[in-house]
Amino acid sequence: MTASTVDAWLGIDLGTQSVRACAVADDGEILATASSPLNSRRNGNRHEQDPEQWWEAATAAIRRVLATTNAMIHGVSVDGTSGTILLADASGKPLTRGLMYDDGRATEVLHLVNAKGQGHWAKLGYQRMQATWALPKLAWLQANQPEILSRLDTRLMHQTDFINSRLAGRLVASDLSSALKSGADLISETWPTSVFENLAISPSILPPLVRSGTLLATLGADAAASTGLPYGTPIVAGATDGCAAQLGAGAVTPGDWNSVVGTTLVLKGVSETIIEDPLGVVYSHKGPDGQWLPGGASSSGAGVISRDFPASDLARLEHAAQPFHPGVTTTYPLVSNGERFPFNAPDAHGFTIGTPTSAAERYAAVLQGLAFVERLCFDYLDYLGANTSGRLLFTGGATKSSYWSQLRADVLGRNIHLPDSAEPALGAAVLAAAGVSGCTTAEMASRMVRVTKTIAPRTDYIGRFAAPYLVFLASLENRGWLDSGVAAHARRAL
Repeated sequence: MTASTVDAWLGIDLGTQSVRACAVADDGEILATASSPLNSRRNGNRHEQDPEQWWEAATAAIRRVLATTNAMIHGVSVDGTSGTILLADASGKPLTRGLMYDDGRATEVLHLVNAKGQGHWAKLGYQRMQATWALPKLAWLQANQPEILSRLDTRLMHQTDFINSRLAGRLVASDLSSALKSGADLISETWPTSVFENLAISPSILPPLVRSGTLLATLGADAAASTGLPYGTPIVAGATDGCAAQLGAGAVTPGDWNSVVGTTLVLKGVSETIIEDPLGVVYSHKGPDGQWLPGGASSSGAGVISRDFPASDLARLEHAAQPFHPGVTTTYPLVSNGERFPFNAPDAHGFTIGTPTSAAERYAAVLQGLAFVERLCFDYLDYLGANTSGRLLFTGGATKSSYWSQLRADVLGRNIHLPDSAEPALGAAVLAAAGVSGCTTAEMASRMVRVTKTIAPRTDYIGRFAAPYLVFLASLENRGWLDSGVAAHARRAL
């Protein structure tokens, strides 16, 4: 190791469209990043990818990172899409394609999964599974490809497991974060084997379980040759991409929340206790330090902007929209029919309160509506008893607009904090550093995550959004989508 070599940690993010690798120094400086594309096969509600391509893309991204930095990698961790699974043999060779996080083929067996595990899912706070979760997909494979499940050497793998096993050269344990949607009991940190037996699925296919941030193995000789990483590099258990992004944003202390506005809106926070949700729209991961990471994903989001304002000059529209805030026109910005957070309404659809008279007012109505949905999400979390008193950290594409961030701070009436660089690969690097160093994840995040900007609500806007927000609540309640108790709580919170 030369004097100019920089000590670093490697985070690998398995996304939908690409694999991204990121080398990060102890102080959070991002030394190099690289990505390699992925292809999907979609057919109706089915979405598959080739696991071998995950590995090919990961090795390509890692090699590009190593070629562009003098970093000495001291540990590696992988995050992946939540609910993505495959079946493999005992050597790690795929027996199926990867069934992706949004693959909806399991609708026909969902009722069976929920019936067989009803008490278990209630104990874990989310009440019921959804069709795109991993265990329903596993039950679908049992019903439609029983010959694979009947093999004595078949093993269940999550997306992260597959890459970690290739890195190690052998099968390794699965992180609890990735295993949540496969039915893992995050309280006891074990598998509920009776549920699997009741579904005629042999528990022998299940991997061992460990918390995110646990040292799994060290890099094998074949992976060292493929990636260029040093033989023996520690491999640390990662997490889902959502949990990794939360760590990368610095939301690691109880009461902290990371709000991500991209195509859709996602909120993830930190709690000392598991959050129980009678609607099942909020569910809690187990954090690497033993805390709980509750969160929910809305179907509303900025995807409405790309859909309804194609090829528009958004900077110009945003400037023209500002005089309309607060406004009498509000759009419920649902990207597609059906809402999943802050309420569960399969028949929900977008609508606009009032009649915008210009493109600027239509745009203003969307921005205000999304800020109201975000406010309602926090009101719902408060209704469930979640601690939301910590820092609010904003990430996602919406943070590129300083005005949009200001509007959201005004509607929430809270200071918001913007990290310098927040992405799942950074969170995975934080896990790698924590797992090797022996520090807590919170300690490593405090060193490696840089929060560079704070936006306070404008004092002259205090209370000005209350009236249109009340109208928005009434519109959702009158349509039968928003529970009256939640609506009443949101009104009291004003």
